[in-house]
Amino acid sequence: MAEVLLENVVKNFGKIKALRGVHVEVKDGEFLVLLGPTGAGKTTTLRIVSGLEEPDEGKVYIDGVLMNGVAPRDRNCAFVFQNYILYPHMTVYDNLAFPLRSKMWKVEEDEIRRRIEKISSVLKIQHLLKRKPDRLSGGEQQRVALGRAMVRNPKVFLMDEPLSNLDAKLREEMRVELKSLQKNLNATFFFVTHDHVEAMTLGDRVAVLNQGMVMQVGSPEEVYARPGNLFVARFIGAPEINLLAGETEADRIHCDALGVSWKVGDFPFLREVNGIPKKVLLGVRPEDVVLAKDGQKGEVYLIEDLGVDKIVRLKVGETLLRVRVSQETTLRVGEVISYDLRKDKVVFFDPMTEKILA
Repeated sequence: MAEVLLENVVKNFGKIKALRGVHVEVKDGEFLVLLGPTGAGKTTTLRIVSGLEEPDEGKVYIDGVLMNGVAPRDRNCAFVFQNYILYPHMTVYDNLAFPLRSKMWKVEEDEIRRRIEKISSVLKIQHLLKRKPDRLSGGEQQRVALGRAMVRNPKVFLMDEPLSNLDAKLREEMRVELKSLQKNLNATFFFVTHDHVEAMTLGDRVAVLNQGMVMQVGSPEEVYARPGNLFVARFIGAPEINLLAGETEADRIHCDALGVSWKVGDFPFLREVNGIPKKVLLGVRPEDVVLAKDGQKGEVYLIEDLGVDKIVRLKVGETLLRVRVSQETTLRVGEVISYDLRKDKVVFFDPMTEKILA
């Protein structure tokens, strides 16, 4: 396998700035997920790594070798697209064999057969080899597309939202299989998605992209618990993080939205921050607002039952606070309850720069 490095990559399409100095490293054998909304520049990033697009500025390295100007066929990257693009007139076997039969690879038929037998066994598609794509389910087509990439023994797998066309249950199953496959192959995966759940469950690390810029790179736990800025905080997590306006004065923080005042020292993440601004934003995930006997008061405004747990909208003054509670918790709309914040989980942002205070 190999590592991939994009070094300050810029790409424009006319007046559209698709990538603005993207710097991302995918380590050897790593599953890195590029996460972002539609139009963030995710697919453009993969196309530049594969050689289907050339950067206007910056450099691309694969395994330490500069790839700028190198043709796609010479980069040994396997690209798995959102639409699997299987040849409808060919059997699964011939679809898998197709890249190896090209003039560029010139692989002998015995070697092709050996590779297909191995790959089809790994992907559990041996029984499908004589079928044509129109007789396959979405999950089976996804496996065949992945197998067609694997037979080439590529250095890097580039995957552009390959699970987005599957139904919810099958997507969940394929996430497990895909992660297991990557670990078994010890392969380098560069995976694109707009789904934060997919990113958190698959990625060894997650790179969050927005408007062609990398917002944050870190483990799933890091980008969730310590989002580097307001965009990452809002984009990752469902329901969305609670953001509350606060104001600092001497050694205290006042939060008018909740009608409370705390000591700065109550919040571990603020203790080491130098120069806390006058105005701040408090960020607290719904699961970190907890029910408490002796806490602030709020009125239950709405209850969303999600099966595994419930999302409660708690009305505190004019503010609606999102609270995640267990399924067993019994609450009624209109009921007044007590709550508190897990202060070790609260993060703070500078509303001017939108960056985390850390």
